[in-house]
Amino acid sequence: MGDSQFTIGTSMSDILATMEREGRDPATISLGINAMLCFVYDYLPEPPVSLTASLSLAGASWVPDGVDRISRLPDLLLRVIISRLPAKDAARTAALSSRWRPLWRSAPLALFDINLFPDGDTSPSPRAVTAAVSGALAAHLGPFRCVHLICSAMDKHRGEMARWLDILVAKGVQELVFVNRPWPIDLRLPATIFSCASLTRLYLGIWRLPDTAAVPRSVSFPNPRELGLCWNVMEDRDLAFMLERSPVLEFLGIMGSQTGVRVRLVSHSLRCVQLGFSFMEDIDVVDAPRLERLFQWETVSAVNSRAMANRSFRIKIGHAPNLRVLGYLQPGEQELVVVAGSKESIVPSAQILAMEVQFGVRNAVKKVPGFLRCFPNLETLHVQSTRILEESTGKVNLKFWQEGGPIECILRSMKKLFFYEFRGSREVGCWTRWWLWWPVSISRQGTMSMPS
Repeated sequence: MGDSQFTIGTSMSDILATMEREGRDPATISLGINAMLCFVYDYLPEPPVSLTASLSLAGASWVPDGVDRISRLPDLLLRVIISRLPAKDAARTAALSSRWRPLWRSAPLALFDINLFPDGDTSPSPRAVTAAVSGALAAHLGPFRCVHLICSAMDKHRGEMARWLDILVAKGVQELVFVNRPWPIDLRLPATIFSCASLTRLYLGIWRLPDTAAVPRSVSFPNPRELGLCWNVMEDRDLAFMLERSPVLEFLGIMGSQTGVRVRLVSHSLRCVQLGFSFMEDIDVVDAPRLERLFQWETVSAVNSRAMANRSFRIKIGHAPNLRVLGYLQPGEQELVVVAGSKESIVPSAQILAMEVQFGVRNAVKKVPGFLRCFPNLETLHVQSTRILEESTGKVNLKFWQEGGPIECILRSMKKLFFYEFRGSREVGCWTRWWLWWPVSISRQGTMSMPS
């Protein structure tokens, strides 16, 4: 795991004092926090109920025969109706009639703290938000179908936060989105979260994950199928612990990280892994027989990490017989290691590959053929031309591509090639002219400028 960044474990008062000593505007820290929150909120899943939709019959005329047919439905169906409403509207159904009054307390509730704001108040005090959440959690018998708690300054309300998790565990929350509003950005998440056996979906944002070394070995996550981690601090063992204890987990997403992330995949249930905007050390697919998609983009090698000294970011593919989609690989920035039990070091299952290539960097371009040879059954290739952050380090001409030897996927299986954001250069021109020799459908996406 990478070394901590300077903001981790630092109080807001110390950061502001440092900025003042260095002559920097303290207001910029608020801009940074808001940017972080916007990033996290943009990644979170959409609520399963609409928080703004109007009632479809709100303006309807009276029913001709005056019969309330909805209230005649069985309790089970009425609870389903209530569970499709935000918590505030669900509670209001108790005022409809004596028939509805007891139902909302036992219907699976969808609770969103942003929906608990007083009408017309877009920025209530943190204490008001916390009190509203505490009241709603205490008033309902459970279970909770879905809970989004994203608006509370958790550090100022640690006692309430711990009680919320206790209640959610006891009342059987199924989907939980839990975000800490900084500061601090590395507040320790209570280990109570690991005792929530009812969870099927979990998203955590801006936390330091619990120390799994102190969690009993008997703890497990028997039901989560989806896990999203956004801008958290976590040790290698914490992520490994969560994967090991989640026997039916199908989706893992890591969006943003505060420290270097080393992903080691050992899971017989995972089907999709998405990694983005993170400081990466390694991705090691050890044993993932059901994995179909491994997608990483805008990741940055954790170059300041002790683990990354004198070597590049490595993607290692072991046992993944169903891996169909892989991207974005970065020749020159990343090292691809295939240990799939084949002498040829290939991934025969892969059909779609995406790459980011700096065409003005000779070391990056020269690795492209080697990467392609690892995927003999490739059908679709996406190539993103990235901006060159350094001076051109040598030319790669058309002769390089013509004399590089056969590439099996191009000769046998390749059907489509997509170019993205190609910027005019001699290297790009040689690359594109070489592709014209092959029976591959070529599609240009985004802007593209070619050398004369």
